Parts: sequence; C-alpha cells; structure tokens
Amino acid sequence: MANATIHVDVVSAEEAIFSGEAEFVVLPGEAGELGIYPRHTPLITRIKPGAVRITPAGGGEEQLIFVAGGILEVQPKLITVLADTAIRGADLMKRKPRRRCGAPRKHAPRRRTSRRSPQSRASSPCSPRSSPRSGACGRSSHSLSRICTTHVVPTAT
Repeated sequence: MANATIHVDVVSAEEAIFSGEAEFVVLPGEAGELGIYPRHTPLITRIKPGAVRITPAGGGEEQLIFVAGGILEVQPKLITVLADTAIRGADLMKRKPRRRCGAPRKHAPRRRTSRRSPQSRASSPCSPRSSPRSGACGRSSHSLSRICTTHVVPTAT
C-alpha cells in the first residue's frame, strides 16, 4: 500500500480554502489534536481555533490553514472541514501588519507641535491639556515624537 491518499476540503463561509489530496492531516480537535490518515474511521466532531496542517500527496510542502473553530467530518476517503473563519498561512504572511492602536498606519510626515498653529494644537485630541503621553486611542505607549495612527502626539518642549 504505497502512498494512500485522502481528499481534503477546507471551507469557510467566505470561500473554499483548500481542496486536494493529502497523505496526513492534523487538526485541533475539541478533546485534543487529531491526526488523520487515509481510511480513518468515520467521525464528526467540533474543532477548536488553531492550525490545520495538511501534508499533500506526493511530498509537497506542508499546507498551514488557521481556523477559528468549526466542524470536522471524516470519511474513509474524504475529510471535510467546515470552518467558522479560515485563512491560509501563506495569505496571513502577506497581510500588512497593523499598528498597536489597531488603526492602519498613515504615511504622513512627522511634525513637531511647535510648528503647528495654536488653533490646531487646541483642536488636537492629544493636546497637552489632555495627556502629554497618550493619544486619542488611550494608549500611553506612544513615543512623544511619533505619529499615532489617528493624530499627532505632542512633543515635549
């Protein structure tokens, strides 16, 4: 029995994430990690958030898919993963990182508050009257000379 395979379908509400033949699949089951080979006994169970690792037939590169929970159905020749939300590991690495505040980074030149007019300083959510070290987002980790994702943080003079 050389290289028996099993067909794997990973589907989320948005799209089909993976469909192909595999030699081995590992999933985060509710009671622990599940390893599934071809001709596995039939099974239906819930899966927890985590990584689905698929070893493709023919010895290709292992596929990583991150799921946020869902349902697993195993038949002797078919594995179906119905995920609440899923993303390919390769797609996850392509996404742009977000700033700590949660808002996307703005590409604005850095400015010092001493160059701003008194009117703009007064209307800024981070005016020295509010908190000289925190931005409108409430984080106190902003550097005094950096730009927050939503506003300019005043620089101490």
